[in-house]
Amino acid sequence: MSWEDEVNEMRAREALAFAMGGPDKVARQHEFNKLTIRERIDTMSDADSFHEIGTLAGVGEYADDGELKHFTPSNFVFGTADIDGRLVVLSGDDFTVRGGSADASIAGKRNRAEGLALELRLPHIRLVDGMGGGGSVKTIEMAGRTYIPELRGWETVVNHLAVAPSVSLALGSVAGIGAARVATSHYSVIVKDSAQMMIAGPALVDWASLGDVSKEELGAAKIHTRNGAIDDEAASEAEAFAMAKRFLSYLPSSADELPPLADCDDDPEREDANLLSIVPKDPRKVYKMHDIVASVCDHDSFFEIGRKWGRSLITGLARFNGVPVALFAENPRVYGGAWTADSSRKLIRLIDLAATFHLPIVHLEDCPGFLIGKQSEEDATIRYGSAALAALGQANVPFCCVVIRKAFGVAGAANHKPGAHHFRAAWPSGDWGSLPIEGGIEVAYKAELAEAENYDEHLARIKERLNRVRSPFRSAEFFEIEEIIDPRRTRAYLTRWAKLARTASRADPARFWYRP
Repeated sequence: MSWEDEVNEMRAREALAFAMGGPDKVARQHEFNKLTIRERIDTMSDADSFHEIGTLAGVGEYADDGELKHFTPSNFVFGTADIDGRLVVLSGDDFTVRGGSADASIAGKRNRAEGLALELRLPHIRLVDGMGGGGSVKTIEMAGRTYIPELRGWETVVNHLAVAPSVSLALGSVAGIGAARVATSHYSVIVKDSAQMMIAGPALVDWASLGDVSKEELGAAKIHTRNGAIDDEAASEAEAFAMAKRFLSYLPSSADELPPLADCDDDPEREDANLLSIVPKDPRKVYKMHDIVASVCDHDSFFEIGRKWGRSLITGLARFNGVPVALFAENPRVYGGAWTADSSRKLIRLIDLAATFHLPIVHLEDCPGFLIGKQSEEDATIRYGSAALAALGQANVPFCCVVIRKAFGVAGAANHKPGAHHFRAAWPSGDWGSLPIEGGIEVAYKAELAEAENYDEHLARIKERLNRVRSPFRSAEFFEIEEIIDPRRTRAYLTRWAKLARTASRADPARFWYRP
């Protein structure tokens, strides 16, 4: 007596599952320069590390004698895998089977993938292609009923945001709940040209009399990486996988741990003579903040997040002598570095990520304040900017700020973390106040200027008088700025702080739930 026949049947069923939607559908996937789900999993994970769960799930058709006639595999594949030696949950849609809709899927597989990631406190990487397991109109006939929408298991997705890293990659035409799964993550990437994301596809948009549009017109990468719905775009699936891996490398496997330290062969005392002259003495002239960021961080360690949107703020992850941090800096080449509604929203995401996974926060500041003007008011900039400042105050992680140049207005107050004692320094180019002298002098001295015989000459004398007392050294005398540092020594200053920050870091729960 043996169970060999049953084992042989199991192997035969597995072979049907591995065939996915069949040769024609696989070939069509390749025609669009897209890998199949199993190719994606093999590419993303360490060799021979993927352990699939639910391989045999699907829809079978049987003859009268009970023999299997046809088998449609589930179009959702998941399991555990190692990625760069780290255990993760890896899941993805199989677009070769009913375009990733729920018609031939087992909804329980998707919920189980999310549940395992939560209960095992593991990172979850979602490879999203299609509706992400959502239904279609054909589902009504197959089920024999309509259904009232419920996001069953969605609480698991949301709860996981506070527990372990989640990454979503949009690898095809993503709609409905698939789009929601991409957005509800710590980091998301869309593949340019071969992927789109939309609430509903062109057919439904046309039916609603909202225009005849293509998938690219609705949800191209250039749309969603500029409105913040998706963090970044990749030129290929391979690049998207690499970006996901790099993002994870800065984070712990769960919120129970501190972020991993990295080996560093970049001298922590390294000086950069170019920093001494990078900031123009004319406050109206700009420079490349990205160059400063690249100079002070460990070599090639800065990983920018959200490059295409909220561009007046630069946000990302970096390392100082191997210690991972979250870093943000104003970009004087965009609105002079003024905070906008979008840049404030982007900053909230970074701060919440840092608070959840215990990343110290570095701010390289050159902030003229919130962006002013009619459009800024219509965008509710003060609302989102205030929320960003609140998020900074709520983050229970070490904070450090180096004021590169400007620190004005309410947004400029982000050189200080409310309620905290922390390192703060300024370059000799530091310039601060409630508002820039250049912008407020004619209002503050309106009456005096009106009585002057020569308006321009009197204005120049007032400016000269004020400029004598706006030196950062005057502020340092009153301990309003703790340190003035040589720009060339900025890396040394920050690596020393990072060492202290790491010593002080604890894997304590964040004070505020992560806001996707």
